[in-house]
Amino acid sequence: MSIGAIEAGGTKFICGIGNDNGEIEDQISFPTEHPEQTLPKVIQYFQDKQVEAIGIGSFGPIDIRPDRKTYGYVTTTPKPGWGNYDMLGILKREFSVPFGWDTDVNAAAFGEAKWGAAQGLSSCLYYTVGTGVGVGVYSEGKLVHGLVHPEGGHVLTRRHPDDVFSGVCPYHGDCLEGMAAGPAIEARWGKKGHELPRDHSAWEMEAFYIAQSITGAILLNSPEKIILGGGVMQQSQLFPLIRKAVLENLNGYVSSSVILDHIDDYIVPPGLGQQAGLCGALALGLTARDHQISAL
Repeated sequence: MSIGAIEAGGTKFICGIGNDNGEIEDQISFPTEHPEQTLPKVIQYFQDKQVEAIGIGSFGPIDIRPDRKTYGYVTTTPKPGWGNYDMLGILKREFSVPFGWDTDVNAAAFGEAKWGAAQGLSSCLYYTVGTGVGVGVYSEGKLVHGLVHPEGGHVLTRRHPDDVFSGVCPYHGDCLEGMAAGPAIEARWGKKGHELPRDHSAWEMEAFYIAQSITGAILLNSPEKIILGGGVMQQSQLFPLIRKAVLENLNGYVSSSVILDHIDDYIVPPGLGQQAGLCGALALGLTARDHQISAL
């Protein structure tokens, strides 16, 4: 039997089947539309798969507290139709298997810790920079939740001295997501990121904002690895700019050779590539299955 995995993104859903070794054996993707159009496709995909468990890494915010009535809901998202939507509850009514449920970025962090760039480490951060910005936190061998769950994409930022852009976040304006997500790049420069040349001033500004967040995360969380994924980070010229800015921000304060001498191996792309989110959902499903077995 296999494990089901769902990477429920704000732009597209990816559903797949995998095994205990983290190998994805089959997958399908489709655009994220209103839930009434999207969830039936998910259900149809898994109906004949005979999975032992299903893991879900979802765009958020979501409720991850099992003691609350809204556990399994997508909560305050501005995405039309998805606000206060009981995604997990609907899927549970269709499939009598254990479910793992977490944010898409926490799932990706989990996948990278289990099989990817952070394998063998006890902590890492996973940033996704794309349509939105999210941060998954894996610390001391487990995912961090807390009051709700980390929302690192909405940390406030200092403004770049040459930037007069007001930001696109509907909640905070010029937070990290408002200044650095894909839609912010397009709104600021009038072109999508992939349409801008590699030496455009946009990328230094982008690195400025991302590096601010990473600097704060290093000082607060002290992760052993920082992994940067998402569509915007397909612009590989960002990595050296971000590493340089982080070193300048820290100014030698964090006395670790991992950062001072080996930052190219510290701030890295996903080891699992574009499969980080789906593999992370697979890892959530495996954990849910194993938890049920141990409880028997």
